[in-house]
Formats: sequence, structure tokens, C-alpha cells
Amino acid sequence: MKDMNRFIAKSENNSIALITIMYANKFLFIFCFLLSTFATQAQVLDSIGLANAKTFTSLQEALKTPNEVYKLDLKKQKLKAFPQEILKFKNLTHLDLSKNKITELPENIGELENLQSLTLSKNKLTTLPKQIGDLANLTYLNINQNELTSIPAQMGKLENLETLDLWSNNIETFPEEIKYMKNLKRLDLRVILISDEEQMRLMILLPSTKIFFSNNCKCQL
Repeated sequence: MKDMNRFIAKSENNSIALITIMYANKFLFIFCFLLSTFATQAQVLDSIGLANAKTFTSLQEALKTPNEVYKLDLKKQKLKAFPQEILKFKNLTHLDLSKNKITELPENIGELENLQSLTLSKNKLTTLPKQIGDLANLTYLNINQNELTSIPAQMGKLENLETLDLWSNNIETFPEEIKYMKNLKRLDLRVILISDEEQMRLMILLPSTKIFFSNNCKCQL
């Protein structure tokens, strides 16, 4: 009987120990999850914090504190290529590369998943990578005064985009997928020769968007 009591007591102790370990592991998991969530959220600024965030104008300076870079302005720096170092700024929300001589964007541009505003005006871009459609948080995209002849169908994935400025490019037709830009409020297509038929098609695809066209020249050459 004593042996039986010892066995029961030992079993009860083991059960208590097992339950204690289970609860301890559960608590540890919850703690780690909350800590991870807090650490992630701590990097996301609210509108006031973002408005007051420093705008870096030097790539070298920005690279010293990559996690603190929310705004980067590299316009008029005679860049001939997209600086790959920019992809290290995972919290980047505003990027201005206007008035350079950049000819193409990298295929991994989509890694800038927090980007909200991208300005590429007055460069030498002839094409855009399809991965530009991976910039899911983009609300403003300015690519005016480049040499684009087309835009990729994947741009239709930019459902949060509100402003798209393509003023003064060489685009003649647009992909059907742009109809998925449900939040697009403004589309600037001035100084682009677009046929009346294509203009009508665009207005049908984007009925809630204010589209700016130049008059279609019907001059006889």
C-alpha cells in the first residue's frame, strides 16, 4: 500500500510539474509574440511622427542609421543608376529621385514595402519592372518627363494608389489591369499623344478618376 501511495504521489507531482511547464511555455510564447509585435509597431510612425521625421539628403549619412530613414531625397545628384543601398531602408516611406539620369529601376524594388510616395520625374526611364506592382502601400507615384513607352500590367496591383503622374512620356496604350486601381483619384497624361479611342477607353476603365489629357493632334504630316 505504501508503494502504491508513493506511486500516486509521484504521478501527481509529475502531473503538476508538467502542467507548470506547459503554462510557463505558453506564457513565454505570448510574451515573445507581444514583444515582437511591439518592436514591429515601434518602427511605424503615425502621421504626425512621419511629418516631423528627418528628410535625409545624403545616402552616406542615411546608411549610418538605416532603421531611422523614413524620408530620402536624392534629387539632382547626377545619378545614372538606382542606388541599390536604398533597399536597406526597410522603413522608407518617401523617396525622391527626380532630376537624375536613372535609366532603369531594379527588379527588387518591391522590397520597399512601406513606401508610400515615389518621385522619379525627369529621369531617363524607358521601362518599369513588373515588380513595381509589389509596392502595395504606394499612394503617390510621379514618373513624369521620362521616356516610357509602356507601363506593366502589374501596376494594376497598386490598389492604394491615389495619384499617378505620367505627364510627358511616350505611352500610346495602357494595360486593361489599370481598372483595378480603385482608389486612383488623379491620372495626368498630358503631353502624350493618345488617340481619342484610347482616351475614351481609359475613361471607361477608370470612371472615378480625374484624367488629364492633352488635345489629340490630328494634323496631317
